[in-house]
Amino acid sequence: MRYVAFDVETPNYANDRMSAIGVVVVENGQIIDRFFSLVQPETHFDAFNVALTGITPRMVSSSPTFAQLWPKLQPLLESGILVAHNAPFDMAVLAKCLRHYHISWRDTAEYLCTCRLARRYLPQLPNHKLDTLCCHYGLALDHHQADSDALACAGLLIELAKLTDPRVLLRRYDLHAMRTLPSGGRRTSF
Repeated sequence: MRYVAFDVETPNYANDRMSAIGVVVVENGQIIDRFFSLVQPETHFDAFNVALTGITPRMVSSSPTFAQLWPKLQPLLESGILVAHNAPFDMAVLAKCLRHYHISWRDTAEYLCTCRLARRYLPQLPNHKLDTLCCHYGLALDHHQADSDALACAGLLIELAKLTDPRVLLRRYDLHAMRTLPSGGRRTSF
C-alpha cells in the first residue's frame, strides 16, 4: 500500500495559501521519497504565522508559487492515499490553493488523519498532538516545519499501521466543497 504524508505551513490566518509544503511517500512501511519546498504565497504574512513557522516574506520571495510547484506535486499527491496530522486542515489548504490558482485536479481525494488514528488506537495518551505522539514513539520533530512535520506524520503512520490497518479510518474529501464527505455507513472495499 502506498501513502503520501504531507504537511503545509500557511502565511496568515486565512489558511488559504501555502508558505511551505513537505511530502513523504511511504510504501510497504518504508519511506521511499521526500519532497520539500518553500512556496511564494502571493499574499501577506501575519506576525503569528511568521513566529510559528519562522518563514518570512523575504525567505519565499524567490520561491515558486503553488501553481509553479503543481507539476511536481501532482504526481506525488496522486500516487497514494493522502495522509496528514489534523488532515482536514491540510486538505482544506490544498483545496483552497487549487481553487485560487484555477487548477483542476480531482473532485475528491481519499485521506487518512494520523491524529484521528491515534485517538482511536492510543486513547491512553494525554493528548494526540503531533509533538506528543512523536515523543511517545521517539520520532524526531522540528515542529511547524513542513518537511519535518510530514516526515513525522509518515513515521506515525508506519507505527500506527503496526496496531491496525490504517484504512479502517479512510475518509474522502470533497475538494470543491472543501469538506470531508459523510461516510454513509458504508465501508470502502480494498
